[in-house]
Amino acid sequence: MRRAVIDLRATSPAFRMPDAFGHRVCAEAPAGWETVVVFEDNDAIVGSPKGPGPEAMAAVADAEVYFGWGMPARLFHAAPQLRWLQTALAGTGPLLAIPEMRDGPCLLTNAAGVYGPPIAETVLAGVLHLTRGFDIGEPARAAGRWDPAAFGTSAAMVREIDELRVLIVGAGGLGREIGARFAALGARVTGLRRSPTKGCPPGFAHIAGLDAIDAALPDADVVILSAALTPETQQVLDARRLALLPEGAIVVNVSRGPLLDEDALVAALSGGRLRGAVLDVFAREPLAPESPLWQLRQVVLTPHVSGVSPRRLWDRLGALFLGNWHAYVAGAPLKNLVDKAIGY
Repeated sequence: MRRAVIDLRATSPAFRMPDAFGHRVCAEAPAGWETVVVFEDNDAIVGSPKGPGPEAMAAVADAEVYFGWGMPARLFHAAPQLRWLQTALAGTGPLLAIPEMRDGPCLLTNAAGVYGPPIAETVLAGVLHLTRGFDIGEPARAAGRWDPAAFGTSAAMVREIDELRVLIVGAGGLGREIGARFAALGARVTGLRRSPTKGCPPGFAHIAGLDAIDAALPDADVVILSAALTPETQQVLDARRLALLPEGAIVVNVSRGPLLDEDALVAALSGGRLRGAVLDVFAREPLAPESPLWQLRQVVLTPHVSGVSPRRLWDRLGALFLGNWHAYVAGAPLKNLVDKAIGY
C-alpha cells in the first residue's frame, strides 16, 4: 500500500497541528493509501539541531509522500522511496540545500499563498501603527502623561493611508495580498517582480522588473519586502538603496531577513531619516539580544510570527495538500510546484 506521512506536530504552539487536521487528512485521503500521522514533536520549524525523532524516522522508511515543516536532511535520506514532498512552509532554501533533493526527481511543493492573508494584515497593522503615531505616544503613555502635541510634530509624521505610495518588492502571492489591502484603503501601489510579463495584479497601478528598483525607491513612502530569497534578492535593500528612499519612508520586511541590510537600516533609523520599520524576519533568528533593533522605538518587531492564524491556517493548508494529493494520484499538475533551478 502506498504511504503518506503527515509530520506537523510543531513544538511551537503557534504552528502546532491540531488533532482535527490529522483526522481530516486521513478521512479525505485518496483510496488505496495508508496515512501515517506522526505524533512526536517536530522541531524543524525552529531549526532545532535535535533532528527527527524515531517515530518520524520509522514512518518515512516506506513513504512515497511526506508533508511536514520542511524535511531535515537526515529524514530525507531515510526515505528512499519518496516521490513528492509538500512543505508547510513558503520557503524552500534548506530543502534545496540537500543535493539529492535539489538534483533528484522528488517533486517539491511549497505553501506559498497559505500565509498571505495574516502576513498582509500584519504589514497593514504595522504601517498603521507608525502612520498614526502610536509609537510616538508610547513614552507619554508609559509615564502617564497626556501629550496630544506630540502627534503634530515632524517626528510623528502622522499620515493617512491614501496619502501613501507603496512599493512592493515581490509581487507574487504574498505581495498581491498585501497590495490588495493597501489599494482598498486608497494607497497607490506599485510592484516589482522577477517576471513582470505575468501582468499587473488587481489593485496595483504598475508592475516592473526587479532591475527597476533604483528608479522606484525615491517615490516610495513605504517599501515592503515580500520576495523569495535568491542570489538576486540577497540584500536587495542595502545602504545605497535605503539612501534612495524619501525622508520619512517606512521599511517593511516579512519575507526573509537577508533581503535587508539590518546595520544600514539601524543607521538610517537612528539618524532620523526614515520614519520607522516593520520587521518580522531577521538575518539571524532569534534576533540577538544585543541588536540595536530592540531599542528603537520606531521599529515594530515581531518574532517571525506574521503568518500565525490558528483557525484559518489549517483550513488553507488542508485544502492545498489534499488538492495536491488527489492531483498527484491522478497525474495532474501540482499547485505550488517549486522550480528547483530558481528556488521557488
